[in-house]
Amino acid sequence: MSVDDEREDLIRRITETQRDLGRTFAQSPSPLFTSNLTMRQLKVVMVLSLNGSTSGQELAQSLGVGLGTVTGIVDRLVGHGLVSRREDPHDRRVRRVELTDAGTRLMAEINDAGLDHYRNIMRHLDTETLHSLLRVTTRIREVADRLYP
Repeated sequence: MSVDDEREDLIRRITETQRDLGRTFAQSPSPLFTSNLTMRQLKVVMVLSLNGSTSGQELAQSLGVGLGTVTGIVDRLVGHGLVSRREDPHDRRVRRVELTDAGTRLMAEINDAGLDHYRNIMRHLDTETLHSLLRVTTRIREVADRLYP
């Protein structure tokens, strides 16, 4: 087996293991699956969680959809009490969308649920494995930061 073939096989095995781990987590109750949000609604909530206040135009660009579609998605999220709209203080023609306290709580619950599962698994690993995992995840983060600044 060539070095390239070995690397591709390792990458395949690692990604399959990560996918299997994701499936394991998905079997546990999580606000991600019980929120009754569509994928686009969830993506809007995630974008707002990462970016804070965002214009409808910026959301449309992030989602790759038109402004009219975003308006409908945001309307439904406002109805769920997860986001609110407000006038942009610098340009009164622009409406900004941001998470409400309920939207912020939902994102925290989603993030915490996944991290709780991961922490529980790590508690069952020995210290040497945890050191190795820290080195590997730190290295992955460094490469990701270079590739996706």
